[in-house]
Amino acid sequence: MQRHLGASGVAEFAWLARGEEEWEPAFEWGITTTNVMGDPNESGIYVIRINWPPNVMSLPHVHPEDRHVTVLSGTWWAGTGETFDPDNAVPMTAGDYMFHPAGGAHWDGAKSEGAVIEIVGYGPTGLTPCVPGPNAFTQL
Repeated sequence: MQRHLGASGVAEFAWLARGEEEWEPAFEWGITTTNVMGDPNESGIYVIRINWPPNVMSLPHVHPEDRHVTVLSGTWWAGTGETFDPDNAVPMTAGDYMFHPAGGAHWDGAKSEGAVIEIVGYGPTGLTPCVPGPNAFTQL
């Protein structure tokens, strides 16, 4: 039987069991990520997970690509627009999904409990703060 490569160019199946992630420091305030599949810095589909510690949120920013976000655990708080307003963030729990359109200003993170989210996008990705400054994240 002949194998056909999909858009990813990968011909083999891959598995990642919960708890087998290799978390690496990614941003300030203890945020960690794991690369599930693909490379978010290269052209092509990628899947990453972000582990948000409690009381850490991103400040308003945009990404150059559409992103599909699913909450895997905890409560993740999200808001849209260029004004950071954590008191009016929408709480999302395991199984909830949010679409981030390319160039759409938003901010998000964790409040009293941490959260893990999974993001699927088509790279290369990037993060551009709406208001330039030394930090893209803040501690509540």
